Amino acid sequence: MVEYNCPMTPDEMADLVHLRRARDFIDRNYSEPLDVPAIANAACMSSAHFSRKFRSAYGESPYSYLMTRRMERAKALLRQGMSVTDTCVYVGCTSLGSFSSRFTEIVGEAPSLYRSRDHGGHEVIPSCVSKVITRPLRIEHDRRSKSK
Repeated sequence: MVEYNCPMTPDEMADLVHLRRARDFIDRNYSEPLDVPAIANAACMSSAHFSRKFRSAYGESPYSYLMTRRMERAKALLRQGMSVTDTCVYVGCTSLGSFSSRFTEIVGEAPSLYRSRDHGGHEVIPSCVSKVITRPLRIEHDRRSKSK
């Protein structure tokens, strides 16, 4: 008989189930006006507890995860030729300026530049692989070096 060493307590396992539910909620409703209290409600947790647990489990805040999902979808829409303004609205952002700033922060280039690039090479890649290689990665800047 195989024994599994599971260092998680039953409460931690239950929290993980709730966190997965919240992550799925974000994935399904990314284009809706979501905030942390609404997402925490989907996880049946208080906002503060949810935020701490989510960051611990997934390595980023719930809002950061939401914005990454929105930018991931925005990249796909821009590759298909949708306008930047329509993309902004479609993914649930209410300010074009904030959308453009966040897109540039996460993707590394302005949405209009991203849209104008040739993305023909992505057409031959299976969607399961494309999803992984086109996932936006945050570009971390060392803020300490800027202040010197």
